Amino acid sequence: MTVRLSAPGSQRPESTTTAGGGKRPRPPFGVSTVSLLAVLIALFSLVPLGYVVYMTAATGWDTAVELIVRPRVGELLLNTIMLMVLTVPLCLVLGVGGAWLVERTNLRGHRWWAVALAAPLAIPAFVNSYSWVSAVPSLEGVWSGVLIATLSYFPLVYIPAAATLGRLDPAIEQSAASMGLGPWAVFFRVVLPQLRIAMTGGALLVALHLLAEYGAFAMIRFDTFTTAIMVQFQSTFNGTAGNMLASVLVLLCLILLLAEVKSRGTARYARIGSGAQAKATRTPLGHYQAPAQLGLLSLTVLAFGLPVWFVLRWTVAGGPEVWAADEFVPALLQTLMYGAAGAAVTTVVAFPLAYLAVRHPSWFSKMLELANYVTSSMPGIVVGLAFVTVSIRAIPGVYQTAGVLIAAYVLLFVPRALVNLRSGLAQAPKELDEAAQSLGKAPLVSFFKVTLRLTAPAAAGGAALVFLAIVNELTATLLLSPNGTRTLATEFWSKSSEIDYTGAAPYALLMILLSAPMTYLLFQQSKKVAGQ
Repeated sequence: MTVRLSAPGSQRPESTTTAGGGKRPRPPFGVSTVSLLAVLIALFSLVPLGYVVYMTAATGWDTAVELIVRPRVGELLLNTIMLMVLTVPLCLVLGVGGAWLVERTNLRGHRWWAVALAAPLAIPAFVNSYSWVSAVPSLEGVWSGVLIATLSYFPLVYIPAAATLGRLDPAIEQSAASMGLGPWAVFFRVVLPQLRIAMTGGALLVALHLLAEYGAFAMIRFDTFTTAIMVQFQSTFNGTAGNMLASVLVLLCLILLLAEVKSRGTARYARIGSGAQAKATRTPLGHYQAPAQLGLLSLTVLAFGLPVWFVLRWTVAGGPEVWAADEFVPALLQTLMYGAAGAAVTTVVAFPLAYLAVRHPSWFSKMLELANYVTSSMPGIVVGLAFVTVSIRAIPGVYQTAGVLIAAYVLLFVPRALVNLRSGLAQAPKELDEAAQSLGKAPLVSFFKVTLRLTAPAAAGGAALVFLAIVNELTATLLLSPNGTRTLATEFWSKSSEIDYTGAAPYALLMILLSAPMTYLLFQQSKKVAGQ
């Protein structure tokens, strides 16, 4: 079927669409301009990776091998591997188990638990560590790291798993049960395989956070690559040993990305056919109702209740003087300023990439998008070191300026905006834009009146998630912030490092208050994305 749309008297050429997808609407600045912008953004995003490759090559093969193949690197590698081997499975068990209880059983108060299990994500890991050190000052070592990391990051598995379970058609489960399979067999043989993508994606996020985390592990004196790189940077600026540690860390990140892609497999799980999706039959817990309630309550108390309690306790103990306006207000205002500016710039930068991916999909657009995902998977300390080195050697005048810090935020968090923009553009049919252009509207006018208006809610959601990430970002901010900069995260870190826990508490409390609504937004958006 062919549909021709033209305005009476218009001299513009007709636009033609076919049922299988036809002529695409012209972008506001031309495909070549959008493509050029996307290429420039992708090249810019490869600066950190280029820095690591260049520094490794400049070091020389013999020196690089000598610095990498040494007992200290082996110790850090062992710590990192143990941390991931222990933490990731625990997060998978807690995340998938919690999602199944909330979405597939007759758990009492399941709607309340659905939000409560996502709530720990509102607490930065270094604030969680601060709270646990307040409760148990002797915490240190790998098991302490596993405890804090698991309680901080299991929502990264729970949220996508719950969203996927909530959207799965239960007809397959009902068919399996009708064939004689028990609840456990249905879960392991039917439900779990359909959670593969959610589980592998969540496990990747947990692993990348473990590689990137600095504050939480530094506070409990647990050495990882990130903490060692920071020590090297503070003792020997741009030292060769620190650069080699960064190269190993980046290699680990790339290995994780490749492993996640391979583990997805080629199987697809989708419902095909007409009719409404059946309503899920919730499995009765019976005698397990009380243990399930107790288990979820314990998990929520340890992951959310305990940190909030100690933050409030230290805040009250500090009295009114900890809210001194000359220290607190500048930190709050600068955090809001950097968060808003970084979110706005990141969303704008992500738009050309999202536009090409949705309106002009090809291997070229996928490669440009992949470049940004690779960079964003790198720890903040590597991105920070790259910008320190490049700005000092290439453009000395921009070192320790707000522009460099915001640029680092863009590279670290552009996927958060990109995913949302892709979703929004997918929901803004190109036929509407084409119709507006065929009726005489210029591409730029139709873009603002049609595409941008329909995409605005998704763009706002992506910007909110970027804002949340910037509020809680520590390592890149410590390395790149201009002299005199105070953010909630850096002020918290400065005071907690001096064992001034009462002074650090208000900054932690405000980070939690700013993060809570954004975490809820992330939870709600994940459910929408799972249904697409």
